[in-house]
Amino acid sequence: MIDDLTQLLDGLAAVLTPMNLLLALIGVTVGTAVGVLPGIGSAMTVALLLPLTYGLEPVQAFIMFAGIFYGGMYGGSTTSILLNTPGESSSVVTAIEGNKMARAGRAAQALATAAIGSFVAGLIGTTLLVLITPLMVAFAIDLGAPDYLAIMVLGFIAVSAVLGPSRVRGFAALLLGLVIGLIGIDKVTGQQRLTLDLPQLADGIDVIVVAVGIFAVGETLWVAAHLRRRSTEVIPVGQPWLGREDWRRSWKPWLRGTALGFPFGVMPAGGAEIPTFLSYTLEKKLSRRPEEFGKGAIEGVAGPEAANNASAAGTLVPMLALGLPTNATAAVMLAAFQTYGIQPGPLLLERESALVWTLIASLFVGNLMLLVLNLPLAPVWAKLLRIPRPYLYAGIVFFASMGAYAVNAQPFDLFLLLTLGLLGFAMRRFGLPVLPLIVGVILGPIAERQARMALQLSGGELSGLLGGALSYLIYAVVVLILVWPLLRRVLPRGARSEHTVG
Repeated sequence: MIDDLTQLLDGLAAVLTPMNLLLALIGVTVGTAVGVLPGIGSAMTVALLLPLTYGLEPVQAFIMFAGIFYGGMYGGSTTSILLNTPGESSSVVTAIEGNKMARAGRAAQALATAAIGSFVAGLIGTTLLVLITPLMVAFAIDLGAPDYLAIMVLGFIAVSAVLGPSRVRGFAALLLGLVIGLIGIDKVTGQQRLTLDLPQLADGIDVIVVAVGIFAVGETLWVAAHLRRRSTEVIPVGQPWLGREDWRRSWKPWLRGTALGFPFGVMPAGGAEIPTFLSYTLEKKLSRRPEEFGKGAIEGVAGPEAANNASAAGTLVPMLALGLPTNATAAVMLAAFQTYGIQPGPLLLERESALVWTLIASLFVGNLMLLVLNLPLAPVWAKLLRIPRPYLYAGIVFFASMGAYAVNAQPFDLFLLLTLGLLGFAMRRFGLPVLPLIVGVILGPIAERQARMALQLSGGELSGLLGGALSYLIYAVVVLILVWPLLRRVLPRGARSEHTVG
């Protein structure tokens, strides 16, 4: 523990240099500005701004990237409160009460409790990240190829079967991602796979091009297809502040939301949707003024927003320790690591300890910067919402194209970007979730490598895919997830109702 804290302090010293502080400030400012824009969630923000980190040293890139990551989340609450337009599903609950508060003339208080709640949750969540990540690494470093493969399979099943309204659509999106991940030269046999004899595809499709195409271009095409002609109404914002009564009603929901959000972020089937809804329900039950819920209760903004940000901090634990993304933003962050030839996982803390601890330290610094930026500059961010939608999304397509071209400086990548953008549009049209596709692209090749390694060690015996007790436990959980809908049908109604109540 002492050694970890020493390395964290070394990382903090690396962040607190003038150049790195400037990069952190640029990251949080640009991340917030883009995150504020309607319809853009933190995952799309990170994917869109990834090319900004090209040309930087890895440590500098991830300092800036950490600011973009947290800034995108902060910006999403502004859109939810002022426009009732959540950038992603985890911000839906914030919009329920936040927009009601704004329409009642309390937009400043709603933005203030969201900003301060995000800061509190981010501070506590990042502290827990410091404490838990080394423990998970110590556990994971002894895992063999079969155990690691089992974890990957659990990740595939969790994002496909648990998250989203339809398992069939989830698995369909996962299959698309796995197919895209297979494109290129087989690392073992040297044979080309799914390249259509195009030399540009021999090295596969860069994950950044996939992320920007699916998120940015796909979302832009979807919004353009449903673009409303009338201008969007933006509620005016005063200077964000909280009175004594607002502080009294907010601080407990901040802490409860953090306690709910972080564990869900760590879990493979986590995400922020469940803890934000749980936080909202809990605050409604505990409130002395339950009649205000649905009309603009400040607790309904404070708790869910804290849960959302704590969950985001929690997602970094499995990403850094296991190389396992549990939401779309973490998946794009994993792609950023791979861009620099760095593979998150059990050995990351050993091989790239300075980078990891500097990244974590920059989360503390970026979180503080965001609080300082968001409170006084909230009226400025609100003015960004007045940008006409056609100009806004034309700009997004322009920057997405520039970013995709910057990856390899090949015009062919622009055709790939458009093709993937059309795929992203089609997925939204038919209700296919985006996260399983991104996870399939990133984890598919890793899972294939672990499976081949396990088979090589066992001499080609299929039993080699099963390791020790851990892999058996994980596969048992996978089977339970898959058969649970059938079990629910055969369970007596009384048992099901008791389970629901519990």
